[in-house]
Amino acid sequence: MVQAYILIQTEVGKASTVAEEIGKIPGVVQAEDVTGPYDVIVRAQADTVDDLGRMVVAKVQQVDGITRTLTCPVVHL
Repeated sequence: MVQAYILIQTEVGKASTVAEEIGKIPGVVQAEDVTGPYDVIVRAQADTVDDLGRMVVAKVQQVDGITRTLTCPVVHL
């Protein structure tokens, strides 16, 4: 299982709607709207890195109102 945090910037006033929509995507564990340089932080998981990448590109980035994403895979050292 691969896990990652996805940091998302949204259009002004869209953070709440974006977090709600992303929360419905399979593989998304948690989606919260926050303050700071990012507007939404998502915790997601998938079976493989490729599956995670497909989820981000095909599902998360397609949500209306997103302007930029940054995916940070969780590592266990």
